[in-house]
Amino acid sequence: MTQVFRIFVSSVQKELEDERLIIQNLVSTDPFLSAHCTPVLYEYEPASPDKAIEGCLKTLDSCQVYLLIIGVQYGTFTGELSITHTEYHRAREEKLPILAFIKGSREMDREEGTDAFLRELEVDGFKYKRFGNVIELQKEVREALVKLLKDRFGIAPTSDENLIAKQTIEATSTFESQPLTRILWKDLDHKVARQLVAAAENRKEDELSSADLLAGAMLRGLIWASPGSEEYYATAAGIVLLAKDPSAVFPQCRVLADAYRGSEPDGEPRDHEDIRGPMPLVIDRAVAFIDRNTRHPMKVIGLNRVRVGEYPVEALREALVNAVAHRQYEDAGRKIILEVFPDRVIVSSPGLPPAPITLANLRKGNYRPCSRNPVLAQCLSYFHRIEERGSGFRRMRDQMLNHGLDKPLIGTDTGYFQVTFPGPGENLDRILVPETILLVTPAIEVQLNERQKEILKHVAVTGSVTTGWCMETLNISRDTAHRNLVDLVKRNILVSQGSGRGVIYVLRENISDS
Repeated sequence: MTQVFRIFVSSVQKELEDERLIIQNLVSTDPFLSAHCTPVLYEYEPASPDKAIEGCLKTLDSCQVYLLIIGVQYGTFTGELSITHTEYHRAREEKLPILAFIKGSREMDREEGTDAFLRELEVDGFKYKRFGNVIELQKEVREALVKLLKDRFGIAPTSDENLIAKQTIEATSTFESQPLTRILWKDLDHKVARQLVAAAENRKEDELSSADLLAGAMLRGLIWASPGSEEYYATAAGIVLLAKDPSAVFPQCRVLADAYRGSEPDGEPRDHEDIRGPMPLVIDRAVAFIDRNTRHPMKVIGLNRVRVGEYPVEALREALVNAVAHRQYEDAGRKIILEVFPDRVIVSSPGLPPAPITLANLRKGNYRPCSRNPVLAQCLSYFHRIEERGSGFRRMRDQMLNHGLDKPLIGTDTGYFQVTFPGPGENLDRILVPETILLVTPAIEVQLNERQKEILKHVAVTGSVTTGWCMETLNISRDTAHRNLVDLVKRNILVSQGSGRGVIYVLRENISDS
């Protein structure tokens, strides 16, 4: 089992809250660091303010690495030293690896206690790195942690992991890590939070206590604690994913969906929805919007009668997840646009792909993934069970081809990144039915007797069967007919509806269509 090291992130909370969240997000989302490290920010641990220092030190004692960020302010005193300075002394006493990062140049004016703290670091012989912005901070922290893990524990990232990390850091927006005070933890959608944390931790939802839920949301950069108070607030990422209406804070957090009668947009779509809510649920509602505005022919495949979609639903879902995860959130004036036409579906997301990804790379499937919003990308990959680090566009292409359709088209239009899914047109016969959705697979078919196969052929064509039909057509007794039908019910192929002599049997997955 992979050993996971707890990294205690120490700083003056209020002054360096942005930097703390950025480091938390880096460690939690980096493909290499997240496999070996867990960030620990003390204010996220439940404790009363008057016991802050005791709680800090107790939490620090459970960690294997001490990471210090110093700015201008010295921080709240506890005795003769600040809380941060006291934490440093404990880390030194416990002989923990100490990584220090200083914000600003050597000439910057700092509080007297901070200057003394820096002199002590130099006397103690600890080297520290300086940074001017959060991009520099992420690069320095990752480099230091990678070196530490390699030197002390013999763990090193692959060249692919290093490249993905470099590209993601350079592309990362600071939007999602904003520590806002607009929405309290208690006012978020805890049902969605429970689904997300349970999926991320591979646990059952009912196993999560309230404390587990809060800790899980904090660990993933969705919640932060206001210094000096007992209140927990949503970060920008937390608002996007868990707020009951994120558009109340960020108007751009909506999906505008239109379904048109013709092949071009017009002023009177036949269906329209302004979809708002926690973005994982918005994605589900957008998929449902496509479902109700596209065709679903019934196909008879062997002994199966299958309702198929006009488009592969997982390809559509992946495009919507990508639109939410990788859009440019700084553009507050534009929303994600979903357009359903008779011959195609288009998903448009504000912002172009982050460098170094290009349209040519995407079209060839020859690129390494990086994300503008790694926290959102990671959380949505948990929630929707989509592999975050793989090639989503290769998967969408394969799903479309396996569905019998042309591959999706990738392009841009007036600052939007667009994915277009070409439809089957009038030729619905070109839609393929994958064996994975067949109710009666070849392996099941060989277990059935000839009467049961005849029964299922009839159900596949007509949609249902009765005991009377079996008796008359197959020339068998009521008991034999009933026994064969009950066996098909036990195999989860048929479902009975009604009672007594009025009972009918339908395919299990087609109940909603009957």
